[in-house]
Amino acid sequence: MAKYRVAWLPGDGVGIDVMNAAKVVLDAVGFQASYVHGDIGWEFWRREGNPLPERTIKILKETDCALFGAITSKNKEEAKNELDPKFKDTGLSYFSPIVSMRQMLDLYSCVRPCRSFPKNPLNYKEGIDITVFRENTEGLYAGIEFRPIPEELRSMLEKHSKKMAHFNKFPAEEVALSTRIMTKRGCERIIRKAFDFARANKKPSVTLVEKPNVLRETGGLMLQTMKQVSSDYPEISWSEGNIDAMCMWLLKNPDRYHVLVAENMFGDIISDLCAQLVGGLGFAYSGNIGDKYAVFEPTHGSAPKYAGMNKVNPLATILACMMMLDWLGEKERAMRIQKAVELIVLEGKARTYDMGGSASTSDMAIAVVDTLKRV
Repeated sequence: MAKYRVAWLPGDGVGIDVMNAAKVVLDAVGFQASYVHGDIGWEFWRREGNPLPERTIKILKETDCALFGAITSKNKEEAKNELDPKFKDTGLSYFSPIVSMRQMLDLYSCVRPCRSFPKNPLNYKEGIDITVFRENTEGLYAGIEFRPIPEELRSMLEKHSKKMAHFNKFPAEEVALSTRIMTKRGCERIIRKAFDFARANKKPSVTLVEKPNVLRETGGLMLQTMKQVSSDYPEISWSEGNIDAMCMWLLKNPDRYHVLVAENMFGDIISDLCAQLVGGLGFAYSGNIGDKYAVFEPTHGSAPKYAGMNKVNPLATILACMMMLDWLGEKERAMRIQKAVELIVLEGKARTYDMGGSASTSDMAIAVVDTLKRV
């Protein structure tokens, strides 16, 4: 009898391939779950005008957690052009379904482990072990944007900021505005999650990645909150680094960093950089975690040119499964998957194209299954 109900969201492109590979591994490790398929992605935007249909939202509310494959996102004009003609004059606007899920389910903590597996030919350096905590619901990705800016908003902004006068001299249709909205609550809970993780895993330091010298209000709020929260964790040292400088320092001295915490966009940027340090997006996985629900995923895109070719590296998705099992309390099964992946990388017998080999997506899944028998 199934112990868990998991929303199964393959999404677009190679999301289907890597999810099929992940299912083989989950079965092999004895995970007892029923998988409820959910429609999500570009196909449903084109056909229905909604990449996250209500029927899928219902599934999310009736399951224990979700496993997500990959998503295709295109710019505003492409999205409009690919929409079924019957929806083109309805005012619909594409919005990323994964971002919608994060906000709708309050999955405020995006946790992205970046750890170098020994002897991985793609490692930038051995011994890297960085975990990124990215605020997942606010910041520049909140989705509050305008083009053109409504006249009343332009007037209000000019009234409250002299800097707006520079932009108001341009025609309305030539000016776009994206907002970076952050709350004290949002800053505090992601920072506290980072410190809690550091304490539980005996990590010596937490680093805030921001830009408060330029983004004085939003970045200033994050820095102020960091100072307040850190006082509750006296055994853990903390520091701050500007996003641009951190990109340089991580390349120079990645082993100096243990836990990074950032707002939405900066966390997105820094976690991809950290992923490349430990092998690239074929090894990059994450958990979008709230207080009651979580969605686990590889962080790579849908890679349309490889869709259906059984080619891409599924280890990121398999490691996302490991993270999901750990969150559900299935820690022994999670550890077996982690050790199997470590052993595969160490031995180097199965390598996908990104690792310099010729193993297919399904070959790698079978290799993990075979290795599980030895773990």
